[in-house]
Amino acid sequence: MKSIAIRAAAIVLAAVIVLAAAGCAGEPLTTREKGTLLGGGLGAATGSIIGAAVGSPGAGAAIGGGLGAVTGALVGNELMNHEDREKQIEARLREQQREIEEQRREIERLEQEAMLY
Repeated sequence: MKSIAIRAAAIVLAAVIVLAAAGCAGEPLTTREKGTLLGGGLGAATGSIIGAAVGSPGAGAAIGGGLGAVTGALVGNELMNHEDREKQIEARLREQQREIEEQRREIERLEQEAMLY
């Protein structure tokens, strides 16, 4: 019975490693993906420890990993939304600074024209 639990935990861990490696193959992970991966890993580890205490580390790892992944995805999504809002604010700020500089140059030009007359 104990060897089955160890095999189940090993399979869950191997699946997490394979998914992590596959996720890293392309572009960098998004904040949401990092949260999902971290939450799933922490959940699986915690679930395995708790499951071992009650005699079922494989089931604990599977349940903990799933719950951790969902929670990590939610937290990662919120962080990603916050990052997106910050980027939008920074873009608007840069645009406004560009407009201010343009208007400053126009004022200087008008002042120089007024001095000629």
